Amino acid sequence: MKKPELLIPASSLEVLKTAVIFGADAVYIGGEAFGLRAKAKNFTPEEMREGIAFAHEHGVKVHVTANILAHNYDLEGARAYFKELSDIKPDALIVADPGMVMLAKENCPGIDIHLSTQANNTNYMTFRFWYDQGIRRVVCARELSLKEIKEIRENIPADMEIESFIHGAMCISYSGRCLLSSYFTGRDANHGACTHPCRWKYSIVEETRPGEYLPVFENERGTYIFNSKDLCMIEHIPEMMDAGIDSFKIEGRMKTALYVATVARTYRKAVDAAASSREAYEKILPWCLEEISKCTYRQFTTGFYFGKPDENTQIYDNNTYINEYIYLGIVGETEGNIVGIEQRNKFSVGEVIEIMKPDGTNRETKVLSIVNEDGKEMESAPHPQQQLKVTLDAPASPYDILRKKAQA
Repeated sequence: MKKPELLIPASSLEVLKTAVIFGADAVYIGGEAFGLRAKAKNFTPEEMREGIAFAHEHGVKVHVTANILAHNYDLEGARAYFKELSDIKPDALIVADPGMVMLAKENCPGIDIHLSTQANNTNYMTFRFWYDQGIRRVVCARELSLKEIKEIRENIPADMEIESFIHGAMCISYSGRCLLSSYFTGRDANHGACTHPCRWKYSIVEETRPGEYLPVFENERGTYIFNSKDLCMIEHIPEMMDAGIDSFKIEGRMKTALYVATVARTYRKAVDAAASSREAYEKILPWCLEEISKCTYRQFTTGFYFGKPDENTQIYDNNTYINEYIYLGIVGETEGNIVGIEQRNKFSVGEVIEIMKPDGTNRETKVLSIVNEDGKEMESAPHPQQQLKVTLDAPASPYDILRKKAQA
């Protein structure tokens, strides 16, 4: 079987470089407009150029999202944006709206157009329709099973690619087309401004009893009725490959570099092993299961891939992430055992932390000293985004991730 592409999200230039170093075949990013992650840092045109150049130097592709559901007032700006992207030259554009597809085709000749999951692609006739429009890759709707995807594969042209999510947060709305955020807050999820109301806690009110709030509950603690577990298919990569999926997509364009490094490295190892042999995959799977739990997650599910999800797909008692490890920073310049980092969370002299390397190894190391940008020695680094020189008792390399175990 053909080895699928591993497609990793990036919220910023720093995270893009992390994704590339930690095993991505392709990275998807958003510009400053027309994508569905308005809260992400996203990329300026200059950052986009730098990111694409860095990725291409490492043999990695870059896809740019422009997958809003456009209103009339979006169209002129979108036309100008696509003209700008035509000059920047990413490898592909991810688009959902048919009008945006037309604008992309007109203004970005020579750049592949991939159809977003937001377009609700649930059957092989839809895939064929888009093939006739010149689209050569379609992202499956989240609601599809592996059986359905395999049937699509058997009924579309051989040169048409299927992209499908393999890991990350699940949206409760049909392929992510949500109105709750607009209704409650005036912020349009389909324009990238989702406030995640599916994660809020709800009660119901009976019409003749105003002010009496009745909890919707599964147990005595209440429930978050739309709150899905996160997708994780690390244990089912051979089945994903057998279904004929060409690109395995990780969700998370608002996540940290630690999350991106963890999922990229873990799925890289798993996909390579599965492409080699079943035995190699089964041998590495215990390591993969241990490592994937070290990124933030909401408990795991296999989503719709094996049919309709059961009642255990939802989380009924909280909306918080599980964090087993804390992100400290990415290693920049090094001089012996002295590393430069932009600090992200607090750590202290004397603590034992971990160096996370792209090759899959993790190495414990002790923090021997911390020096701030003014050359002053510090006992701890409590303030995010400080530029620090940190002396460790073990060597680290540029792009290694520093992390520590979260306290129980």
